[in-house]
Amino acid sequence: MGDARTVSLLICDDHKILTDALSMVVKLDPELEMVAPPVHTAEEAVDLAEQHLPDVVLMDIVFKSGGISGIDATRKIKEASPSTKVVIMTAHDDERLLVEAVEAGASGFLSKDEAADEVLSAAKAAADGEVLIDPGTLTRLLAQVAREREEQRDAMRLLNDLTEREREILQLLAQGMRNDDIATRLFISRNTVKFHVAAIYQRLGVSNRVQAAHALESLRTHT
Repeated sequence: MGDARTVSLLICDDHKILTDALSMVVKLDPELEMVAPPVHTAEEAVDLAEQHLPDVVLMDIVFKSGGISGIDATRKIKEASPSTKVVIMTAHDDERLLVEAVEAGASGFLSKDEAADEVLSAAKAAADGEVLIDPGTLTRLLAQVAREREEQRDAMRLLNDLTEREREILQLLAQGMRNDDIATRLFISRNTVKFHVAAIYQRLGVSNRVQAAHALESLRTHT
């Protein structure tokens, strides 16, 4: 037992009750050692990880203060210390965030609803190289995000196909403005507006202004 490896640990979460509970359990576990007291912003975690190169960082995703997210911090930590395992602690079920965390280098996820001893057992497992996410779930999430990113690329191509004037007119169409009003607003003729509107419909594959407005909203959603 004297030769057992001690896992060095850094905890970063802006919920003090959670970090206090985890710290208390760490003090009772001879296999774990805190490199510093828990921190409550992602920036602090990056700084301490660069200084101490811990085996594992338990990292929140969303912080109430600070300029970067837990995903950004994960990427920075992995750049500074590739051997450090980052485990995301989250109360969020946004699957895109989880995929972004994996892409940033996270080794897995834990729910904040887990008991403290279970969280720290998972930290030890991560230190030993285990990936704390079901492979089937990860495959599904990666496929879903790949589809969404392809839709984003398609949306960007559609927007880029529109001229600056067409994008301007499309915005006004989406606001419910009539052709005469658009012509007055832009100091162009009504026939010029009609010409641009026809071109917009053709490029977006729609046939009326309601569909054009809906298409614009979809493009905004995917960009």
